[in-house]
Parts: sequence; structure tokens; C-alpha cells
Amino acid sequence: MSNIHVTSTQKVPDHKPRPLIDLLVSIVIPSIILMKFSGDDALGASAALIVALAFPLGWGLFGLLKYKKFNFIALLGVISVMLTGGIGLLKLDPQWLAVKEAAIPGLIGIAVLVSTRTRYPLIRTLLYNPGIMNVGKIKQKLENLGNTAAFESRLLNATYLLGGTFFFSSVMNYILAKWIVTSQAGSTAFNEELGRLTLLSYPVIAIPSMCMMLAIFYYLWRTIHGMTGLALEEILVVAPPKEK
Repeated sequence: MSNIHVTSTQKVPDHKPRPLIDLLVSIVIPSIILMKFSGDDALGASAALIVALAFPLGWGLFGLLKYKKFNFIALLGVISVMLTGGIGLLKLDPQWLAVKEAAIPGLIGIAVLVSTRTRYPLIRTLLYNPGIMNVGKIKQKLENLGNTAAFESRLLNATYLLGGTFFFSSVMNYILAKWIVTSQAGSTAFNEELGRLTLLSYPVIAIPSMCMMLAIFYYLWRTIHGMTGLALEEILVVAPPKEK
């Protein structure tokens, strides 16, 4: 009797953005825990900090393990959460929190600028990539019309603008952290201030940064449209309809 071996290949699920869940798990829930459950009559300062940080940390690791995709920026986010926990649990001077808040986007901004000296500028990873745009079709059109060099120059400008958004975030993070978090790390007051910082960082920093990113995307789209004549639906990658 011959043995029949059945090999099953498990497909890695596609990652579908869920901004509301991301916002809830990474910002809202940790902020509520820090502000409302840090007192001695609840979880206590240290336990509340650990529980609050477990949400964004666990969510980030869950996405990495489930979708099997390495994301440099997501990795920095996980490192940021761990550093915040370290500052709180080791009861370091709160100024280190401001330094940490500024350092993460600052490092990304530096990486963006350094990438302009390499063959793979980060603008190609974040915006001008085959997952978002029909890069092959755009490249062919640019070559046919002799606009490749001019487009590369515009792409370099977009990279500088992208770096600028991260430096803006870095400065605003530092100012906001210095303004809000003034209590000794490891205390109930520190946790409450950290919760307010997390909540305020979204409207004060994240939304303006997102608007700047959209402006860069619009600049890139206008550049491609002007140099190739391609319509928006030809430039962007459109997901095929699902089979019923």
C-alpha cells in the first residue's frame, strides 16, 4: 500500500487596514488605563503602566506574526513602547520621555534623507511602490516621453518633503512631552500625564502629519499625471473584485 502525503500550504492572510481598531487599541484604551486606573486604589502606577503598554505592544506583535510582514516603522513603534515602559518602571527623569518621543520620528526623518544617497529612497517604499501605484506602467510612460530624469528630480523633492514631515513630528513630540509630562516617572501623576500625552498626540501631531503626507501624495500624483498623461485610475493600483 502506498502512502499518500498531503501537503497543505497555509496562505498568509492579506493585511487590511483597520484604523478605528488601531486607534482604539493603541491610543484610547492605553490612555484610559493610565488616566483612570493608575491610583493605589486601582491597579497602581507600575501595573497600570504595564497593562496600558501591553495593548499597543501586543497589537503590533500580533500584526507582525499574523501577516508575516516586516515593517521598519512598526518596529520603531514597538521599540518606542518598550522605551516608554522602561522610563516609567525605572523611574528615570521625565525629560528622557521627551527625548524618546522626539527621537523616534527624528530617526525616521534622518533615514529618509540618508536614503536619498542610496539606490532605494524611502519614498519608493512608503508611497511610490507597486502596492500603491502601477510603477511599471508609469516607468514605461516616462521612458517613452523622455521624462525619466525630470521625474527622478521631482521624486527627490518629494523625499525631502517626506523627511520634513517626520522632523515636524519630532519637534512637536518633544514640545508636547515637555509641556504635559512633568511628574516623576513611576508615579500615578506621571501615568495620568502620559495618558493625556497619548490622547493629545493624535490631534496635535498625527493628524497634521497625515495631512502633510496626503499633500506629498497629491504632489506626486500631479507630477506623474503631468509627465505621463495617465489618469488617476491608471496610476493607482486597484484591487480586483472578490470572487463570490
